[in-house]
Amino acid sequence: MDTSEAIDRSTVPTRYWHRCDDGRVQCDVCPRACRLKESQRGLCFVRARRDDQIVLTSYGRSSGYCVDPIEKKPLNHFLPGTPVLSFGTAGCNLTCSFCQNWDISKSREVDTLSDEAPPERIARAAEALGCRSVAFTYNDPVVFLEYAVDTARACRDRGVRTVAVTAGYVCDEPRRALFAAIDAVNVDLKAFDDDFYRRTCSGELAPVLETLAYLHNETDVWLEVTTLLIPGQNDSETELRAASEWMMANLGPDVPWHFSAFHPDYRMRDVPPTSLATLHRARRIARESGMHFVYTGNLRDAEGESTLCRGCGALLIGRDRYAITAWNLDEGGRCSACGEACPGVFEAAPGDWGPRRLPVRLADFASQPA
Repeated sequence: MDTSEAIDRSTVPTRYWHRCDDGRVQCDVCPRACRLKESQRGLCFVRARRDDQIVLTSYGRSSGYCVDPIEKKPLNHFLPGTPVLSFGTAGCNLTCSFCQNWDISKSREVDTLSDEAPPERIARAAEALGCRSVAFTYNDPVVFLEYAVDTARACRDRGVRTVAVTAGYVCDEPRRALFAAIDAVNVDLKAFDDDFYRRTCSGELAPVLETLAYLHNETDVWLEVTTLLIPGQNDSETELRAASEWMMANLGPDVPWHFSAFHPDYRMRDVPPTSLATLHRARRIARESGMHFVYTGNLRDAEGESTLCRGCGALLIGRDRYAITAWNLDEGGRCSACGEACPGVFEAAPGDWGPRRLPVRLADFASQPA
């Protein structure tokens, strides 16, 4: 297939934009509100002005597909132990200096989008591979919203659930459209400091908090939150306590919160990696504030990775990185010891996918009948 033909098919019109008085066209998907002249691209790279409208230039194309454990997203209370078909496109609407997927999210090369797959093919592939869900990850699905929504609908038609891994930096109307199609989401709360967002991510904190509150209060989407702790940047006790208090007041004690360890990357190669002691301190602060399900990630930590009963403290789900080592929930998702319900989306038994990672070529599913 000719490359130009594939690129042309990947460009589709979008809905969330308006014309400005000065002749530019403003993209209304995220708070960045890029105002573009003809042929210009937004900061995200994949949304552009063509023929006097905003188009998405990455529809149906991906930077790669892989079957992962659901715990890698990370989601600890959503179908534990099951495989998830994961993919992303290119570009991002934030400029995080510490990005851990910068080769994809910061890409400005169309060649990054090497694997072509329409939504129906993704749904078929997930079903054929035994995946219980499909994850929009590696870069933010907000920037390829139309592709994500169509894929989520195709998956839903086949009984496959969908997961969004996002920074939550999105405007109200597209936010509602995106999450109406999604079953579970992990929102990356990068810090609890507006100056950090402006200085390090070229963004703002308030829209992210609005997304979190919207998901918890106005949807049935299963929500978990992740904060990547960067030494000396967003890990002070004052900030962690303020974030914990906001979480308790606005999301309640049962939303799982993951503290992940930073490793030097992208434009923060001079910052040391996060210690396990820092993760333990953050977990302690959040739990002291009343949060029930607080996890550590990116470093092996059996206690911080496992799920404990909010009622009696018994071990409900034991984990060793991405492997399930213990399961003490009954078929109704209740503690086997005291009967207390564990919030989440659980099946009668956990999956057994473990830590495996399986790269997938979607072209292999192109000839399968719909």
